[in-house]
Amino acid sequence: MTPTILVVDDEPDLEILVRQRFRKQIREDVMRFEFAQNGVQALQKLDEHQDISMVLSDINMPEMDGLTLLEKIGEKNDPCLKSVIVSAYGDMENIRTAMNRGAFDFLTKPIDFEDLETTISRTLRQLEVLKQATHEREQLLSVKNDLSTAARIQQSILPQTFPPFPHRKEFDIYAQMVPAKEVGGDFYDFFFLDEDRLAFVIGDVSGKGVPAAIFMAVSRTLLKAIATQVVNPGETLRRINTMLIPEGNGRMFVTIFYGVLNTRTGDMQFSYGGHPPPYIKRSDGAIEPVTHEGGFLLGMVEGMEYDSHKITLKPGDTILLYTDGVTEAMDHDSQLFETVRLEESFRRSNGAGLKQMLQTIQTDLAGFSNGAPQTDDITMLVLQYKGKN
Repeated sequence: MTPTILVVDDEPDLEILVRQRFRKQIREDVMRFEFAQNGVQALQKLDEHQDISMVLSDINMPEMDGLTLLEKIGEKNDPCLKSVIVSAYGDMENIRTAMNRGAFDFLTKPIDFEDLETTISRTLRQLEVLKQATHEREQLLSVKNDLSTAARIQQSILPQTFPPFPHRKEFDIYAQMVPAKEVGGDFYDFFFLDEDRLAFVIGDVSGKGVPAAIFMAVSRTLLKAIATQVVNPGETLRRINTMLIPEGNGRMFVTIFYGVLNTRTGDMQFSYGGHPPPYIKRSDGAIEPVTHEGGFLLGMVEGMEYDSHKITLKPGDTILLYTDGVTEAMDHDSQLFETVRLEESFRRSNGAGLKQMLQTIQTDLAGFSNGAPQTDDITMLVLQYKGKN
């Protein structure tokens, strides 16, 4: 956009001199000029021409002087509108007052037109930098607003109501995700496949931010769709892997633990690809990892097979699923939280409700990190089998 300069001076000859001096720039539309004879007319011009970016004003003028005009311009609070004041040589008191009221620069009379051209060029360059910075700030604010919206959408697609099935007394379940950025790549979900079988899953997509969030949503949707059609958890993951490869395009992948609990018997079938094995806390408080061998991460290699395994939960047994953002949380010395501390936190939460269990782990994580920045999403899901009443 061509910059417009407002010249404010009660000397009529100045307009002629300015137009003559800058005739080439005016003809080539490099600069545009507007003229006013006092501060009142200048304010009217500013209202009429929103594209004015620079005001060149004399101090001594009728009706409204240049210092008052500076005050009025300052009230507009527009960082992309700069004022240059013109005063008599040696009139330092007024010049200092003008600078204190927000003038960007000053010139002395009689005006040296070479100096004027240099001052205009420098002022316009500064304005261009400010306009670019303002534009970038607006873009960042727009992105931030978009990310905030994306974060709300992402949280809304994950189950947030607990207990989710208050009429079912055979089990209890609780989960939470704390993204490292506005949106994350971790996810969890749970849903019934039929009257007795409860499916539950936790996943961790490579990367962070919006791309990971999109890949997360695709992974979660595919699992939920396939799980309703396939009984075997390993076959479910095999099909998801095949379908995710085109989506990841060789750059993104996801690790998953997927289980199906028979709420009537406590039998649990499960399969996992590249995901940390969960822990089981038995009803007597003993902690043990689920050490069955897992398959390869999903979305990278075609033709991968995923085994299904089976364990039995007894009434009072609790299983903890987590992403590596838990065990790889770091303190200020880059030390990791690791599985040993996670096991201890899980053990200390014995007898507490499921929400309190995860709060205990979160508290221990916060104490360990001691204010160090969170570098990865932190997601946990805990499921307790209570047995058929």
